Amino acid sequence: MLQTSSYSLVLTLQFLLLLYDLFVNSFSELLRMAPVIQIVLFIIQDIAILFNVIIIFLMFFNTFVFQAGLVNLLFQKFKGTIVLSAAYLALSIFFHIWVMNRRWRDSNYFVWTGGLQALFVFQRLAAVLYYYFYKRTAVRLGDPRFYQDSLWLRKEFAQVHS
Repeated sequence: MLQTSSYSLVLTLQFLLLLYDLFVNSFSELLRMAPVIQIVLFIIQDIAILFNVIIIFLMFFNTFVFQAGLVNLLFQKFKGTIVLSAAYLALSIFFHIWVMNRRWRDSNYFVWTGGLQALFVFQRLAAVLYYYFYKRTAVRLGDPRFYQDSLWLRKEFAQVHS
């Protein structure tokens, strides 16, 4: 069972990682004249997204629902967050690689091609959706129903095995 103190610590860590991601998305273009600093921020951002995904899966593994063998139920309830997190991570990595390849040699050069602008828009749109769904999932995983036997879980278990 997830302890209240450990849940609040994990939730705080998740929100700090989301806040860092938001910070980099908001202000990284201000550092375009310093590509080394920008690439370090991008790498840390990608690692933070990956850590958030790992934390969510560790929280899944800690639930009674997972331990009872109802992995499919967890996947159905949180499919949007899982898929969106993977898509956002991929979009972020592609955007970071593309923008740094274009900017690395000359940071004063205009790098915004049509494709890069489209990728930028999709990455930022995915970021907004990722923040919403990830935060919602992190808070929903604090529900005690996921960590103890309950009538709701028994009904779900009966549906799966019938």
